Amino acid sequence: MLVYFVTDEPTKLPAIRAMLEPQHAVVPWVLGGDGTGIRSHGVLMVDIDLRQMTRVDQLRVILQNLARIPEKLFVVHNLSRSMVAQAYALGATAIISRPKEAILKVTQIEAAEAAEEDKAADPTLQMGEGVAAFASMFSDVRRGRPLKLVDAKRATSKIIARVGQDGLSTWLDEVRRYHEGTFQHCLLVTGVAVAFGLDVGFSGGDVSRLGIAATLHDIGKARIPLSILDKPGRLDPEEEEIIRRHPVIGHDLLKGVAGISPEILDGVRHHHEYLDGSGYPDGLAGSQISDLVRLLTISDIFAALVESRPYRPPMARQDAYQILCGMEGKLEGALVRAFRKVALAG
Repeated sequence: MLVYFVTDEPTKLPAIRAMLEPQHAVVPWVLGGDGTGIRSHGVLMVDIDLRQMTRVDQLRVILQNLARIPEKLFVVHNLSRSMVAQAYALGATAIISRPKEAILKVTQIEAAEAAEEDKAADPTLQMGEGVAAFASMFSDVRRGRPLKLVDAKRATSKIIARVGQDGLSTWLDEVRRYHEGTFQHCLLVTGVAVAFGLDVGFSGGDVSRLGIAATLHDIGKARIPLSILDKPGRLDPEEEEIIRRHPVIGHDLLKGVAGISPEILDGVRHHHEYLDGSGYPDGLAGSQISDLVRLLTISDIFAALVESRPYRPPMARQDAYQILCGMEGKLEGALVRAFRKVALAG
């Protein structure tokens, strides 16, 4: 475990290293100097004279750089009440009276983090966290709040981890068992798109971009009335026209969000476009449709066919794939053929 040791006396460093190394890596930071190797994990250990306000002010600057470190261990000699209060005011999560006590504290923190990692590796919990991120994202949009890109990234990363670990079949089965409606569809599309990207050998960055585009592709439906979204039968022409607005609504919702790439915006707006120009909302054709959109469209159609709905059971994956094969001219044939392994994998 990394231990960031902040001190006002360089002479304290050898004793700390002797206590903690080699079991833990000590990264020193002396007040008035530069820190190196800042990361978002580990333990921050502070041993300075908190009675000296000049040093406290210097510490505050350092703490800004290490704000992402969750555990902050302060050494308060003699446990002076006023200095303990000062340490907690600075963000201390634990207080010790002498440096030697850090050995036990750091060991306890490391054990707790290991337990959390084991918990996070549980596939069911990974799925739950991904679904929770989806719920937060759709809830924000439905209530008129700004969408948080971090929710989309978190949901996508959990789905990538789960599909990569257990395969698409497990993901499809669990999503269909526990979720329904638009929520189920978005989870399925993301899982299918991620499996497609992994199977064709996309880089991690490309899988992530495709996955986030899939996660967000139907975000515009959060602004469509639930009476239409949850209708248990075929939509009438007026309802169909309303539902067809969701790609533009989604694009408009996202285009002002910091960090949204043009590729993702393209996927959200154009996942219902076809190569022959018969799609919507912009009637794109041929080379106007990007590779990411072509993959996303295949994933979207396949997921829609195999999802479970109140008025019909999920279509068999083989039958769904045959429908894709019959869409020659609308979908790219080479990609549909490449998708076969994903579609039919057990």
